[in-house]
Amino acid sequence: MSSTAAFYLLSTLGGYLMTSFLLLKYPTLLHQRKKQRFLSKHISHRGGERECHSSLYFFSAVTIGTDMLELDCHITKDEQVVVSHDENLKRSTGVNVNISDLKYCELPPYLGKLDVTFQRACQCEGKDNRIPLLKEVFEAFPNTPINIDIKVNNNVLIKKVSELVKQYKREHITVWGNASYEIVEKCYKENSDIPILFSLQRVLLILGLFFTGLLPFVPIREQFFEIPMPSIILKLKEPHTMSRSQKFLIWLSDILLMRKALFDHLTKNIEGHYSSSVLSCYF
Repeated sequence: MSSTAAFYLLSTLGGYLMTSFLLLKYPTLLHQRKKQRFLSKHISHRGGERECHSSLYFFSAVTIGTDMLELDCHITKDEQVVVSHDENLKRSTGVNVNISDLKYCELPPYLGKLDVTFQRACQCEGKDNRIPLLKEVFEAFPNTPINIDIKVNNNVLIKKVSELVKQYKREHITVWGNASYEIVEKCYKENSDIPILFSLQRVLLILGLFFTGLLPFVPIREQFFEIPMPSIILKLKEPHTMSRSQKFLIWLSDILLMRKALFDHLTKNIEGHYSSSVLSCYF
């Protein structure tokens, strides 16, 4: 390679790196920043204290000062949108049946005690064991931002959730989506006024763009970013049962995923929300 070619190559590479760094730090130089609708620093996963979305624990989470409720939705046989993490109710009710196979009035109650998934040797219990409707949560917390995970790829469910959000005038304080790219796309097509989450496919793409320096040049449609914190695995397993290589991979994954520069860029570029919870980071 001639010295002239090497000079042009290094100049181009240097210009690219400088431009990428500048736009990473100041993304609004290229992209118009979306209007910030609300700020959430504390997000209650699955409603907070209980793994089964009991209404009682939604109230408890709001009482202690949570900024956002995260919940999961399914649809019953009679097209009622219910708040439940599991489609099959064996774990949470003891009855081996799917929500979609029953009318709402036929749904069994939650068990009196349930294991807490993200804390070893811990159970939670309560008196309100009824599976709540999404509209009941909207009515109880009209001003609380809610993150809705559309748990199944069901067109009727997506349509019904959209109708409820519009009915209760919650487009400005609701975000929805799923790890599935197809579900997120359907949500956006159904109602583009409701902010959407990054799907897993898009999260991986964002990470790839970030580490190659291309992220600052790419417009972002999504408004909420959430990624799993690998170190949560250490809370689910006994550390002494894990090999050194497993612990190293968890440590390395945390280093690669929990990047302040990435979070700062997204905060400046999209909604400006940041929160770290047991499972996720939201922007």
